[in-house]
Amino acid sequence: MEKIVQLLESKGIRPTAMRLMTYKRLAELEVAISLGDLEKDFKISERSTLFRTMKTFEDKGIVHQIEDGTGVLKYALCEENCECEVGNDLHLHFHCSNCDETVCLTEHKIPQINLPEGYITEDINLVVKGVCEKCSRQSD
Repeated sequence: MEKIVQLLESKGIRPTAMRLMTYKRLAELEVAISLGDLEKDFKISERSTLFRTMKTFEDKGIVHQIEDGTGVLKYALCEENCECEVGNDLHLHFHCSNCDETVCLTEHKIPQINLPEGYITEDINLVVKGVCEKCSRQSD
């Protein structure tokens, strides 16, 4: 837990109990999670507190949002030293049509995209959809 405290403090975040529990839960997951699903993990938390925690984490570069085409925003922890900016540290996401989980494929970076003059990039999100490794092994 001390490592999480140090990480949060290094990002200028006061390590409250909710922030520590939220970070710990996100670190345990291997998939992205929606705010609603995360809320189910914390029965005694208020939705607004959890939302503010996630917003703080996103603003400080601890998590990033993923729009995976399901209509529900999901969150995942950023890699260490991630800047989560257009042109920096952008990676693929994979959404499984079988189990409905979304994962970060951090080793697969999105290449720099040069738009025509006059166009301004605000966000890039590349989601590959199909069947994940776990589900494809189950069908064997």
